Amino acid sequence: MTQLLRVQNFGVSSDGFGAGEGQSLERPFGHANPMDLMSWAGATASWPNRTDPGGSRGLDDYFTRDFSHNIGAEIMGANKFSPHRGPWQNHEWQGWWGDEPPFHTPVFVLTHHLRPSFTLGDTTFHFVDGKPAEVLEQAREAAQGKDVRLGGGATVVREFLDADLVDTLHVAVAPVELGRGTRLWTSPDELLDRFHCDVVPSPSGVTHHLFWRK
Repeated sequence: MTQLLRVQNFGVSSDGFGAGEGQSLERPFGHANPMDLMSWAGATASWPNRTDPGGSRGLDDYFTRDFSHNIGAEIMGANKFSPHRGPWQNHEWQGWWGDEPPFHTPVFVLTHHLRPSFTLGDTTFHFVDGKPAEVLEQAREAAQGKDVRLGGGATVVREFLDADLVDTLHVAVAPVELGRGTRLWTSPDELLDRFHCDVVPSPSGVTHHLFWRK
């Protein structure tokens, strides 16, 4: 079977931004509040960091459960991994996620500033500098027949869309405007020349956009 490149549970504002301006160690999403974009997933029964019983079921829970299904590797941009810019001053920084990152697969971090691979839990981070098609080939090999998740941020998703490499996208549009930041799109209609699209509103307030290649 064909290995798909999938964008999953990617949150954007109603004006198309996946993150705000001014990313820092304290504010990974810049001026944006990540809960404004992703609270729909955190409220579900299947949210992996849930410490109390309960949580919602239904559509939002389905997407949260599906996040890891048949995923064998992830590709992400440097700014999803780190707030640092330019060459690495040291290698102490190992991501936002602590000793047990939520990926549980090889992760390929796109960056012009390479550093040695390292492993935390069952996630290994590799730092690669290449064209989207080249990096995708590495990720597919590491995925061992499973699909590859394109984890973001928005700039990286656009790079792979522009290279016509993305097979499916799930984008959750939150009812909040950011005004500035890293934009995924001006309108989802920009993708309709290459993708079919279903638009499904959720009781949580987000609207799920499901795209698959024509």
